Amino acid sequence: MIDLLENIVDKCPKGQNLLGMDIGRKTIGLSLSDSVHSIATPLGTVNRTKFSKDIKALEEIIKDYHVGGYILGYPVNMDNSEGPKCQSVKDFAQEFAKQLSEDLKPKEGIWIALWDERLSTVSVENFVSETVNIKKSRAKDRGIIDKLAAQHILQGALDFMQRRNL
Repeated sequence: MIDLLENIVDKCPKGQNLLGMDIGRKTIGLSLSDSVHSIATPLGTVNRTKFSKDIKALEEIIKDYHVGGYILGYPVNMDNSEGPKCQSVKDFAQEFAKQLSEDLKPKEGIWIALWDERLSTVSVENFVSETVNIKKSRAKDRGIIDKLAAQHILQGALDFMQRRNL
């Protein structure tokens, strides 16, 4: 199941970690939730090469952290329209769901939620440059921006989910 979070929030896997992903052309920033879906922690990055290699790297993380669902940053335009980057994320999600090893697919199906990531990278870049006192280009090279953007995306989604459950 791949859809906007607000459409599938009630089907979110309970009691399992969620993996947040910031899908970029060169890297995939990763973050991880706790099993009660309250806190997102930056995890790392996967340098993109071929999709088959990217998915193998992701599968190791999925196994190591017992991931049960996925939140993907969805780069909606400022005017709420969906451009080519949104289609790219949808394509990634569909290919990910198709190619993920069968032993990592829950019997009820893969849960992939798309979450509006507008300005997440900009927010993180500003935070890093103002608070951490590291140059943006150096932080980008180290993957700091990508994994913090993934954390920002996942935490926003978790906060939304918590508000929906109140």
